[in-house]
Amino acid sequence: MASKQISFGVGIPMVIVGAFMAFLWGPTNTEWIETIQFVGSLIGILGVIFFVAGLLYAKQPVTS
Repeated sequence: MASKQISFGVGIPMVIVGAFMAFLWGPTNTEWIETIQFVGSLIGILGVIFFVAGLLYAKQPVTS
């Protein structure tokens, strides 16, 4: 069973924020353009990883 809190609560917002940073905010600043685009891309990639991790998440019963 997938975790909607991880996928839609963390993954999707990170992808959106990363895209805004890389494509909208980065080109407006000529001094730090590469750094802003790199950080935005990194946030977006981490958001995709969180999204996929949320889809693959399954609770396992604790056995002791």
